[in-house]
Parts: sequence; C-alpha cells; structure tokens
Amino acid sequence: MTKEEHYRKLERMYASAPTNKYHAPTMRVSEGRAEVTIPMRPDFFHAAGAAHGYLYFKALDDAAFFAVNSLMGDVFALTVSFNLYLTRPISEGEMRATGRVVHRSRRFFIAEAEVMDSDGREIARGSGIFMPTTIPLSPDVGYE
Repeated sequence: MTKEEHYRKLERMYASAPTNKYHAPTMRVSEGRAEVTIPMRPDFFHAAGAAHGYLYFKALDDAAFFAVNSLMGDVFALTVSFNLYLTRPISEGEMRATGRVVHRSRRFFIAEAEVMDSDGREIARGSGIFMPTTIPLSPDVGYE
C-alpha cells in the first residue's frame, strides 16, 4: 500500500466514526500532519453563545492523533495525555485544526495542534503524547 492510500484510509476511518456523523467534520491527512475542519453550529454552544470547550479538544486531539497515525503502518496510536489552551471564543464560521508530529521514538510520539477561526486567528492550541497499541488498523475500525 502507498502512503497516499494509507492517508485516504485514515480519512475514511475518521469519517465513519459515529461521533463524526453528528459533528460533520472533514479531514485531510498527509505525512506527519492532519487538518480537521468543523463548521460551527448553535447546538455546539454553551450558555454564553460560543463553542463549548469539548469541541476545541475534539478538533485539537483529532488533528494531532491522525498526524501521528499517518506515520503508523499497521496499528493504532492512542492519546495518552493532552494539554490544551483555549485562547479565543468562536461562534460562527468554522474551526480548522492543524496537527503535526514534533517528536517520534519507538515508544511514543509528541504532536502539536492549533485551531484557527475563519478569519485566520488562533483560537486554541495544544500538544499530546501518543503511544502505539496492539489494535490493528483494519476494516473492523473503519480502516478501508
């Protein structure tokens, strides 16, 4: 399988996740990078009328996670820890998270991500530690 085929399978796996049927994000994967775009909707908002923090985490973690998984060939990597900083509210347009791997070893990966609003302003950033598992990338998890 080529790298491009692997990236497209990861994108299809992401799109098939039940939570993504609700959030309707799109994803693009490349080597050591991933970009997630989530259109804003009022049902994502907290009482003050802006996106709830869970959505920032979802965008950041998804982008970083798939950046790491772009470098994995046969098994999942899972998030072990993640730190995030919410820097600006968002209530319209879309959030676009870009994740990239900044460290790779045999035992773990470190990836960073930032989220921008439709005007190109940073609204959040974060970093996480990811570790390979024994869970195979297979059609059972939507990797097709």
